Amino acid sequence: MKSESIEKGSLISAIFLVAGTCIGGGMLALPIATGVNGFLPSIAMMSLCWFAMTISALLLIEVSLWLEEGAHIITMSSRILGPIGKGISWIVYLFICYASIIAYTAGGGMQISHAVGKYLQIPISNEIGCAMFILFFGSIVYLGSAIIGRVNAILFTAMIVAFVLLIGMGVDEINPSLLMHRKWNGATMALPLLLTGFSFQTMVPSLTPFLKRNPDALRWAVIGGTSLTFIIYLVWQALILGVVPVEGSHGLLEALKQGVPATIFLSEHVEGYWICQIAEYFAFFAIVTSFLGLCLGLFDFLSDGLKIKNQGWGHLKLGALVLIPTLVSASYFERVFLAAMDSTGGFGDTILNGIIPVLMVWIGRYRLGYQSAFRIPGGKPLLVLIGGMFLSVLVTEFLMYVGYYPSFYEAYDILEVHNL
Repeated sequence: MKSESIEKGSLISAIFLVAGTCIGGGMLALPIATGVNGFLPSIAMMSLCWFAMTISALLLIEVSLWLEEGAHIITMSSRILGPIGKGISWIVYLFICYASIIAYTAGGGMQISHAVGKYLQIPISNEIGCAMFILFFGSIVYLGSAIIGRVNAILFTAMIVAFVLLIGMGVDEINPSLLMHRKWNGATMALPLLLTGFSFQTMVPSLTPFLKRNPDALRWAVIGGTSLTFIIYLVWQALILGVVPVEGSHGLLEALKQGVPATIFLSEHVEGYWICQIAEYFAFFAIVTSFLGLCLGLFDFLSDGLKIKNQGWGHLKLGALVLIPTLVSASYFERVFLAAMDSTGGFGDTILNGIIPVLMVWIGRYRLGYQSAFRIPGGKPLLVLIGGMFLSVLVTEFLMYVGYYPSFYEAYDILEVHNL
């Protein structure tokens, strides 16, 4: 079927949509996960993740153009990979959503407890902060998509304004010598978390009809969106890693050990008052916008999957299924902000957004004979390369989980002790 032409504005909107989906609360964890290794190693690992996640999204575009409009990840995996692929996609989708929401609740709770203690001089625990975060923003989710859309639009606009102000005011605070710090040993340990920073693949099936199944527009939307994300992350990394040192009681290594966003310690290393306030606003807006979008999607997913009507008592049941496990996990598990983000990338993104797209394209092209006007060059060698990378990250994450390999945090403790 011949693809339709699209307007330039639609393509720009699609690029921003991809970038907006990638950029979220996970951005706050990037400097902590990569900062102890230094700016250059972090950019090298981030480039690797950008390449792999961009290719996996382009592979999903190829699959989506094979099938009818409206076919989403579950339908794709069911049609090409069978019942096992469908079951795995269901499980991993739920895992990604819950782990991400837990991470954002933990991060939001930290921000609230920190702000209440700082501005109101009332010390409260992170547990109470998480409860306040869930109570307020969970109520917004309960009010429905129309209210969420308005609130999210306001918060996203505020986040972009805060980011621009933060960069403009923070350039003079950067210490170039801090950006020269390099420790390549252990740099790959950040790969699972970095993958989450480029995670948007589940929206590719929705992007296809938005751009009228136009192959060129879809290709540029993905490449443009992930490249814009990369540029924003690069500037963000330069700002944080150029201001917050690795060592010390308020350094990146301490933030890693505590599992808190690096913005918590930013005020200890800058002279300007407003840059700290803007950094805190930006961090909070980034967390909330990600939380609202994921909660709304999970509500609808559970409503459809469990056949619970999203109204009346059914709405309350769905709210309990989403918010109660989230509150308990975010409140009582140490380092949950970084741990949840790391696990989402290590297990969720490697499988759902990496290995499954590679398998679907391999089987669809070379066994089922699917054809479309869109096809990524590189053939089987590229599929093996990308699939191998995602598989290696998955295996490493599993070995860390079972204790055979040092965990994300223990690895940095070892590097610190041996001064590697």
